[in-house]
Amino acid sequence: MARLLVINSSPSAEGSVSRRLTAALVARFSGKASEITYRDVGLEPPAHLDAETIGAFYTPADELTPEQLQKTRLSDQLIAELEAADVIVIGSPMHNFTIAGGLKAYFDQVARVGRTFQYSPETGPAGLLTNKKVYVLSSRGGNYSSRSPYAELNHESTYLQTVLGFIGLRDVTFIAAEDIKGGDEGVNTALALIDSIEIA
Repeated sequence: MARLLVINSSPSAEGSVSRRLTAALVARFSGKASEITYRDVGLEPPAHLDAETIGAFYTPADELTPEQLQKTRLSDQLIAELEAADVIVIGSPMHNFTIAGGLKAYFDQVARVGRTFQYSPETGPAGLLTNKKVYVLSSRGGNYSSRSPYAELNHESTYLQTVLGFIGLRDVTFIAAEDIKGGDEGVNTALALIDSIEIA
């Protein structure tokens, strides 16, 4: 049975389309998930990185000071959740053509050398989080699909594809509710796609 990690990033507790989509997908795992962990980076956004935290990330584990250990505690917890998950579900509303601020802060905390990626001068970066399935469930006020004349403004999908792949998460399915300001069609289309996913 799969262990799920559900990451919601909408700052809206009520009426959030991305939260509705993540809930719909989680419901598909009913009886097939051994554990579900929720991380809400919309209502409780992670701290932005500061110089001390970045310095701690690049300090060998056996040399960390008590202050640095405190700085890395959140990152350690977030990475442990990712490592433990078999399936990762991300609810991502598009904000100003990209992801919400809380989700960006989350990835800044988990994209960490020696933990989620490694680097060598010969081969470059290599992601360490492998053998996991990711679903990105997006909500967008307008239509930014590949068939839209505004597709080039969609930096949400391109950023997420890049950062997820960078840390080793390459098996990613994107489902978006497009043009939610224009009516229910985009939401209904996304829900139908979620309902068609085969859950092993």
